Amino acid sequence: MTLPFIKMNGLGNDFVVIDARSGAKAPAPAVIQKLANRRFGIGFDQLIVIEPGSGEADIFMHIFNGDGTEAEACGNATRCVGKMILDETGKPEAVIETVAGLLRVRPAANGLITADMGEPRLEWDQVPLAREMDTRNLDLKVGPEDEPVLSEPGAVNMGNPHCVFFVDRAPGNDIEAFGPLIENHALFPERTNVGFAEVQGPHAIRLRVWERGTGVTLACGSGACAAAVAANRRGLTSRQVDIELDGGTLHIEWDKDTNHVLMTGPAETNYSGTLDLAHFAD
Repeated sequence: MTLPFIKMNGLGNDFVVIDARSGAKAPAPAVIQKLANRRFGIGFDQLIVIEPGSGEADIFMHIFNGDGTEAEACGNATRCVGKMILDETGKPEAVIETVAGLLRVRPAANGLITADMGEPRLEWDQVPLAREMDTRNLDLKVGPEDEPVLSEPGAVNMGNPHCVFFVDRAPGNDIEAFGPLIENHALFPERTNVGFAEVQGPHAIRLRVWERGTGVTLACGSGACAAAVAANRRGLTSRQVDIELDGGTLHIEWDKDTNHVLMTGPAETNYSGTLDLAHFAD
């Protein structure tokens, strides 16, 4: 079976987008894993499959991590797919349906795209956590009890679960050691994305993210939203902040009136092609 696809990225967080509105089906998890491999497949952080939307939605967006598991939300993919729908329809707003609900996307200044990521979910059972605790400061430590390497992260659900540690300096290669350890911690029954946030001022954060089911990425849109919310809840930043990621900068606003988190950044198309799935079958 052959499938046409589009390769897109938001700040280097890259996606293969398959348009299944004509009836095509998403590849099996084992095939997704092979496609995601950057040496033997196409290579991507997430596979996106779009289907017809219901009600007011223009499309339904499925998000698959590199390990084949389905994710509930992806901020950079929302901007990319939203731009594709805006270009296709010419409408002033695109409405994208996801497992986590409806997301609205609109053009912003200088060719950028704004995605309304909805309200952050902040209760312990909404993240979710395995037990009740204050999501501003989780009772979680990594390393020796008296001198932990990491401690007391914040937790936010932005359609998917996020754990955000505040650090003196954004980590280097050790993110690959800490990331999977925290992602699979028993406190997170659905696993979690893991952010390492260096607050540089009331309007600036340097962020690196270990994405659940994928690993280190150049950018994570929902992770940037989660870091902005977690930082503001602790009084570390304002409700508007620029988040510097490895691939570039996102502007995040946690709107006080609506309680929605607005994310603005670029969305780019790299190229298009056709997948011959026979090459990736067992």
